Amino acid sequence: MPDMQMPGMPMPGTPASGHGMQMNAAGMYMMNEASGTSHNPASWPMPMLMPRVGSWNTMLMGGLFAVDTQQSGPRGGDKFFSTSMFMADAEHGLAGGSFMLDSMFSLEPALITERRYPELFQTGETAFGKAIVDGQHPHNFVMALGVMYAHKAGSVMMEVYAAPVGDPAIGPVAYAHRASAAELPQAPLGHHWQDSTHISYDVVTVSAQRGDFRLEASGFHGAEPDENRWTIGYGAIDSWSSRLSWMPTRNWNAQFSAGRLTHPESTDPGDQIRTTASVAYTRPIRRSAWSSSAIWGRNHNTSTQRNLNSYLLESVAPIGARNFVTGRFELVDKDELLPSGAVFRIGAYTAGYTRDIPSPFRLVETGVGANVTFYSTPSAIKPYYGQHPMGASMFLRFRLKPAEKN
Repeated sequence: MPDMQMPGMPMPGTPASGHGMQMNAAGMYMMNEASGTSHNPASWPMPMLMPRVGSWNTMLMGGLFAVDTQQSGPRGGDKFFSTSMFMADAEHGLAGGSFMLDSMFSLEPALITERRYPELFQTGETAFGKAIVDGQHPHNFVMALGVMYAHKAGSVMMEVYAAPVGDPAIGPVAYAHRASAAELPQAPLGHHWQDSTHISYDVVTVSAQRGDFRLEASGFHGAEPDENRWTIGYGAIDSWSSRLSWMPTRNWNAQFSAGRLTHPESTDPGDQIRTTASVAYTRPIRRSAWSSSAIWGRNHNTSTQRNLNSYLLESVAPIGARNFVTGRFELVDKDELLPSGAVFRIGAYTAGYTRDIPSPFRLVETGVGANVTFYSTPSAIKPYYGQHPMGASMFLRFRLKPAEKN
């Protein structure tokens, strides 16, 4: 099995430098998880605090973007809004393994008005009873709430995860938690082809890892959250997924996954059969890291019998100690942009820059940044979006520092 050590932390049985953290291999394994049971490459220096509370090891992560977006064309929109995510986990040894409480929250229901922020060509979920088009929905206030237990039996690490709200085993690490998307406040256009299940209800996952390979299986409620972002929904476990991951080194993580989502969209009577594959790479550089992802996702709609594909390349690279350059490039098949339901392949090409600036808070990294997105579209859709649609965003970014920077 690959080395379970987290960046900046010693191996189990000795305290982490400056944090007094002690945990067994099962605890380290779960502390490496991002959203649900998904994993970024193990070499990524997670931006988190790790205080020890009594006999419990805790992990605190959080970030907030304050964003001003301006978009061109007949369907473009302008808005000031904020995206955010806050995670709190607590781990304790139990019966030779480890038990962990997992929680995640977002202030987006309060800081994104009208239940969306403008994003050209974005689709997925509903607001005020209608499908959202050219906008991104906010995350729920409760993004995750669950428990997990891991135990190493010989050379196999076993894990069980149960969550009233959580992330089943399908797709890559969700964009809000993905190392390569750390400096991008906007959701990718392929979100609902790749990782939209990161907020699902009544999730149960079992997994086993031996050597470089990990196999997971999940049952969950397939419907997307409704437009009331403050509540916790529920439903029958009517959907399934499975994910096979390969982690040959601490710098690489690849996965292939598939699942059937029962009636995920309230405005569409069909089910979705989703298939995804991804490769993620992280290389630590000084006290930061260069992280990249390549992702493919396909939805087969049982109502329309269509296969819609999405492709994404994404990277963030540190330049010196305080500068970050970001790129995201996508091709996505969309059939919700016009009432006709015609399919259009949309290209989105984003380039961005962030600079860390002095922070008034000792445990928080503050940055100021901007990005611009250009789109390519078929000629048939240009009358609705303009000849050269584009969008630009400026933002302030706040996030907890990686432990080794404190």
